[in-house]
Amino acid sequence: MADKDQQSQEEYDPSSTAGIPEHGRERLERMKGTLFTSDLSVNEFLLVRAAGFEPLGLVVGSSIYHIGFQASNWSKNQEMDVLTQAMYHARELAMTRMEEEAEQLGADGIVAVRLDVSRREWGNDLAEFVAIGTAVRHREGELHRAPSGRPFTSDLSGQDFYTLLSAGYRPVSMVMGTCVYHVAHQGLGSWLSRVGRNTEMPNFTQALYDARELAMERMQAEAEAAQAEGIVGVQLVEGNHGWSSHVLEYFAVGTAVIPTSDDHTIPDPSFVLSLDDQRQSGFKGF
Repeated sequence: MADKDQQSQEEYDPSSTAGIPEHGRERLERMKGTLFTSDLSVNEFLLVRAAGFEPLGLVVGSSIYHIGFQASNWSKNQEMDVLTQAMYHARELAMTRMEEEAEQLGADGIVAVRLDVSRREWGNDLAEFVAIGTAVRHREGELHRAPSGRPFTSDLSGQDFYTLLSAGYRPVSMVMGTCVYHVAHQGLGSWLSRVGRNTEMPNFTQALYDARELAMERMQAEAEAAQAEGIVGVQLVEGNHGWSSHVLEYFAVGTAVIPTSDDHTIPDPSFVLSLDDQRQSGFKGF
């Protein structure tokens, strides 16, 4: 995916507001004052502040993308390269525009990032990709940007963000890997040979295994390019997005991190009883 990395890097312009609509630019100007907006919960907001960061505002990036067509071999396991590239590029466009909004606020990074994909009824081949998170800046002016100079991005919760920093690590960037894969159909002869039997389906097993591995491998490659030590909070999500039943996307995403000190003291865990859970489901005891 070297072409994808080069393409997204060329598109990033820290001074650009070209992809932001007029009302979005007006919103960013208003947030340069004393008012901020945030999708953090109360606990997340307070913990982000306790970690030394000030929320600056909610930042958003969006791309409505036409996903091209690619024919598949009915009886063959294969990656759908055209679809993989489309899913990669659309997410990168949304992430880049979100980062450029954060730049306009003078942010060091973006926390609690969410990436969503949704279809539109007015276009069977169209999907909207949205990246949203809260831009933050360190109160003491400490450098927390990614090695590339871009604001750091992280999909960790406010609680995990605070714990990570307290233990001597910091986020560098959200890293992603995706693979859209066609799973071969089962032939009639193969189906008849298995009727009434318990047996593994090696063709299907290998297809899903391969697709997951490709997604994970690409996520790791992004982390290596970001000069990270590791990836935390990894999620591996399967989706179909309206394609045929034998075409699936595996999407791997996590937060790449680097150490900030040699001393990684982990705070002692403490017992917390959530009153919200009690109201919803009743007290269940210890």
